[in-house]
Amino acid sequence: MALYYRDGTVQVTSESIRAGGHSIPITDVTYVWHARGRTTLAVRGRVVGRGVLVLLLSLPPLVALVCVVSLAWSAQERGNWKLALIILAGCAVGALALAPFLEVPLGWLDRSYERGSRVHELWVQHHGQEVMLLRTPDALRFGQIYRAVQRAVEQQTDRG
Repeated sequence: MALYYRDGTVQVTSESIRAGGHSIPITDVTYVWHARGRTTLAVRGRVVGRGVLVLLLSLPPLVALVCVVSLAWSAQERGNWKLALIILAGCAVGALALAPFLEVPLGWLDRSYERGSRVHELWVQHHGQEVMLLRTPDALRFGQIYRAVQRAVEQQTDRG
């Protein structure tokens, strides 16, 4: 028996698929497909949170650009470039010192995209019935499970 995928609620082996309260022998599976399910509140919240995070990450560079332009404009009118360059150098050093702290929010953003922005459903047909085995908003996990089911069914049809 080959194990293709296993977590706390789903197990896909070369003999059966166990998910969603169902245990279906691979030999009984005639067709596997996926569908997009109804969007949940959690998925909507993830999309809104992603937008807010992108906005918060975009604002500081835009504010800095406005400040640099206004500082250059002011220095040009006064002819005081030395003070303007000192201020710009200090801001550049400060920005470089704070750059490593961007790792945390960028990691959140990356994980948000990995989890996806829609609900995925995994369906199989066995004994002439269509059965939904899995419904999840986690795109990465869904992809792993779907591919495992496909491999198990492909291996079974190659043997049969």
